[in-house]
Amino acid sequence: MHLDIKPVQIRMARAALSWGVRDLADKAGITANTVTRIENGSDAKQSTINAIRGALESAGVEFIAENGGGAGVRLRKGSPRGDPSASIKVEDLTAENDE
Repeated sequence: MHLDIKPVQIRMARAALSWGVRDLADKAGITANTVTRIENGSDAKQSTINAIRGALESAGVEFIAENGGGAGVRLRKGSPRGDPSASIKVEDLTAENDE
């Protein structure tokens, strides 16, 4: 089952991976401007969202449904980035972990 991903989840996933906008754009095969527009809430083609999701999931990100606690992300167990149980809260996102 594919859940819809929210712009904030994309930002959280990038932060978990220590990726900038350009890193995600390169890995998803899209432009950095497209990533920024989507993260700012603009609509996008489903194929673009799928490319973003695929790049992030290939890097070890798991998207978490809202389920009453708010949408989020975590790194898959055994992921090469940090603690396998790591997760990032929206309030932890700052300009310092973005490009």
